[in-house]
Amino acid sequence: MYRCQYHVSEPLGTSEKSDPVELVLTDHSFRPPNILLRSEEPVVLGSNVTIWCWRQSYGGTICLHKDGRSVPIRCQRTNWAGMATFTLSGVTQADTGTYRCSYRPEGRHLLSSPLGKKVALEMTPTPAHPGAGGLPHGNLVVAVVRGCAAALVFFLGLFFVLDARSLWIQRDRSPGAEQVQWL
Repeated sequence: MYRCQYHVSEPLGTSEKSDPVELVLTDHSFRPPNILLRSEEPVVLGSNVTIWCWRQSYGGTICLHKDGRSVPIRCQRTNWAGMATFTLSGVTQADTGTYRCSYRPEGRHLLSSPLGKKVALEMTPTPAHPGAGGLPHGNLVVAVVRGCAAALVFFLGLFFVLDARSLWIQRDRSPGAEQVQWL
């Protein structure tokens, strides 16, 4: 690991040390690991995502890289099967991007395989409020308006039936009206 620091004479002072930089040589004789991204589909804010990287031989370390970053985001010793498992818990929008793996042989941590194939982590936007249930806002408004219109038509129909019935009853009770016999 290397760090940078500078000294000035006027005014006398020394800077803070920089973030560490790791110089690793890429050795193309080492094959890069395979990679697989596993998640619940679709990936939403706060869900967990697992990325597996593996190679045929065991031993050594596998590092997970995210495109756009100069250093690996995590490194892990391989298990007996030559696999490393990286879990991203509670993913956020900042976790979206392209991931790859590299391999560092045991005892030679300054040598690395080239970066392997890519997997992309994409996030599906979550609904604006809980319980939206997948109905877009516009469709929900249309459904409410149609429900209100149906209720209005029902109550108007009921009103006219009751009003017509009361008119029939009044006509039947008035003097000189024809008597209607119901069967």
